[in-house]
Amino acid sequence: MSGTVRDALRAATARLSGAGIDGAARDARVLMAAALAIEPDRLMLIDTDALPQAARERFEAFVESRLHRMPVARIVGERLFWGRPFRVTPDVLDPRPETEVLIAAALDGGPARTVLDLGTGSGIIAVTLLCEMPGAVALGTDISAPALAVARANAARHDVGDRFETLQADWYRGVEGAFDLIVSNPPYIAAAEMPGLAPEVRGHDPGIALTDGADGLTAYRAIAAGLPAHLNPGGRVLLETGPAQGAAVADLLAGAGLRQIAVLPDLDGRDRVVSARMPR
Repeated sequence: MSGTVRDALRAATARLSGAGIDGAARDARVLMAAALAIEPDRLMLIDTDALPQAARERFEAFVESRLHRMPVARIVGERLFWGRPFRVTPDVLDPRPETEVLIAAALDGGPARTVLDLGTGSGIIAVTLLCEMPGAVALGTDISAPALAVARANAARHDVGDRFETLQADWYRGVEGAFDLIVSNPPYIAAAEMPGLAPEVRGHDPGIALTDGADGLTAYRAIAAGLPAHLNPGGRVLLETGPAQGAAVADLLAGAGLRQIAVLPDLDGRDRVVSARMPR
């Protein structure tokens, strides 16, 4: 890699593409912007400039990491979600764009006063909802103390820390009271599916955030069982699922007494979120 910013980008894109990495040009631009500590949309303004040595070294290290299938968000330390940057560390799941389906569904249902985010991880769901619902407060639970630290940092970054509480807990344990909206993106990958995951996922996301080590439905059973005690009458639950789990999760929610159950697709038409409401 030598010469201008443009030269370095072209060389990196060719290397990444040659290694079979999808979106090589996009990845190269994000990594270059991080190496230069600028926003990606500013690259076009400086693409004919010489690439400073320090930035060149950072960029080369970033590209090497990507060639070893480290996700871009983990290389640069943040992920853009619902238009906002969120800190990502090895302690939390790298947020997926598909989770925005859950956010859209939550907002379509109108504002909530109280939100419970089970297995909050990086806090992207709860923090995004607080940003979009100025009158709401949220509680995020997670079994991982380091993950909760990341969630609190993200809440503070987006100025909603005063409306976001965390609790180290296994699902509802220690949670008191009921909520208007319960959301979760739990570990839903079955143990048998783990070997087939992309290296970016299998090698870098915490296993506890990916799989229950069983059939992929363990978390949904626990969540459904706790809904009668923790979801207000008329309240909603929104659960992200794997593409083959919509019907099974819908059945669990029906068994817990919920109504108005719907399975919502992502942009590829796959089952992605199950929505339901507690009868009044």
